[in-house]
Amino acid sequence: MTAIPFTSLDGTLIGREIHFFHTQQKNTWYGLGGVDVETPSGSYALNLTGTTRNGQKLVIQRAVMIGKTNYPRVTLHVPEQFVAPSPEQQQQIEQDKTLKSAAFAKGDLLPQWSGNFLMPVEADASDSFGTARVFNGKVASVHRGTDFRVISGTPVRAANDGQVVLANPLFFEGNCVVIDHGEGLKTIYMHLSEIRVRVGDRVKKGQVIALSGGTGRATGPHLHLAARWEGAYLDPTKLLKLRMPAYHGE
Repeated sequence: MTAIPFTSLDGTLIGREIHFFHTQQKNTWYGLGGVDVETPSGSYALNLTGTTRNGQKLVIQRAVMIGKTNYPRVTLHVPEQFVAPSPEQQQQIEQDKTLKSAAFAKGDLLPQWSGNFLMPVEADASDSFGTARVFNGKVASVHRGTDFRVISGTPVRAANDGQVVLANPLFFEGNCVVIDHGEGLKTIYMHLSEIRVRVGDRVKKGQVIALSGGTGRATGPHLHLAARWEGAYLDPTKLLKLRMPAYHGE
């Protein structure tokens, strides 16, 4: 954020673009950025390029320090098909990749959200983000979201305004909804028992978009919420705590 009177401002962080925007405070610029859960600790450059009112280009670089975090390791048991899929299931997994690639493609550059993000269910978030998980003693993965322990059939609400870019059953994710909030930010809702929106729908913050469940690679009923920015998976609990500026257009 800067108060320099630019007419445009863009940035990059760890190879990802940051798009800046105005709120009603016209001399203040806001941009959203984050760090993927698997980014190594160290110093990274935040590069900003602005154009002033007289047409001058101004380049600013700042160092961003990323600390080291030690995540726990857990062992889980799921049906064997989720660690050794059949040829038919492998085909479905490949088809799912195509759907997800389309959903995660570039969306709205400007914010579509309205103020702060809300909890999608009435339950406390677990500390499961970043956990290293071993399924059936064979498959290891990093947990790129946060789990909410709720019973099947619990209403799941959109964390903020946006557009639905995926609303499909997937092999690993189960019934899944992805909402594009603009600025490269998307929220992902997984393991649902029922989907109540369609691709292309514009949803409002707090709107019921689905019911929780235990579909896909899940050990029981819960809601898995993920936050993805420009391909990086961020800690959703941090997003839920941020004070988000409301975009009002130019």
